[in-house]
Amino acid sequence: MTVADDLTDGPPPELRFRRRVSLVASIRAVWAVRELVRTLAERDLRARYKQAVLGFAWAVVPTIASVVLFTVLFDRVAEIDTGGATYALFAYFGVLTWSFFSNCVNIGGNSLVGNVAILNKVACPREVFPLTAVVTASVDWLVAAVTGVLLFLVLAEAPHVQVLWLPVYLALQLTFTIGVVLLLSSVIVFLRDLRHALPLLLQLGLFATPVVWNLRSIQGGGRVAYAAFNPLGTVIDGLRSTALLGHSPDWQLVGVSTVTSVTLLFFSYWVFKRLEPGIADVA
Repeated sequence: MTVADDLTDGPPPELRFRRRVSLVASIRAVWAVRELVRTLAERDLRARYKQAVLGFAWAVVPTIASVVLFTVLFDRVAEIDTGGATYALFAYFGVLTWSFFSNCVNIGGNSLVGNVAILNKVACPREVFPLTAVVTASVDWLVAAVTGVLLFLVLAEAPHVQVLWLPVYLALQLTFTIGVVLLLSSVIVFLRDLRHALPLLLQLGLFATPVVWNLRSIQGGGRVAYAAFNPLGTVIDGLRSTALLGHSPDWQLVGVSTVTSVTLLFFSYWVFKRLEPGIADVA
């Protein structure tokens, strides 16, 4: 066998690089640098609000503006069926959930491309950057959630005791959102066109998600199919039905959406770790 034949055949199997992904080891690596996530999130928050006159109030203003706009346009013009809930509160839960998701996707999806300088200097798991975007958006969500308390007070209403199911829906929302952010952040590095298409996709997603309309308008099995396709619909509908109407969670919708979200999270993390070796070179 000649040297040319050896080159054609490639290196022997024992010398070939194989990317092995260990979920447990990857999670441990991220946990070991959790202080880096906190530091980056603090940096982003300071950069966003430090020079702003209203400061963290800007986390509240978009939510209030959207609720007012949707209340004027859809409550009075379209007459959306809210199941008996006040439309301002009905819209509030939709806007709050969608704002968190869209902020995470918009910032987290571009997090690797936007942190090239750090990527090439700091040795750390690359998922630190999209996770930082989720942490930052979570702080904004907490600030905006305060407006819900004020809204209940202004409207002289109180949430039902079933609002205690809130952690179930928040966990579902977080699982689905992290899955989407991890997948997008890794793919955008190699497919930059998606970066430009992202704002348009989020605009379309706003109206495809029951932010201003009621998921209950979808009848029968169609609602379950929708919940499997878009878990955010289950989150929004669940928050409304428990807090505003006093209903127990629809466990069929929760179960279907949970399967989708967990599957997406594992798949996205697997894709992310498979693409990770080339991220620093391409980004």
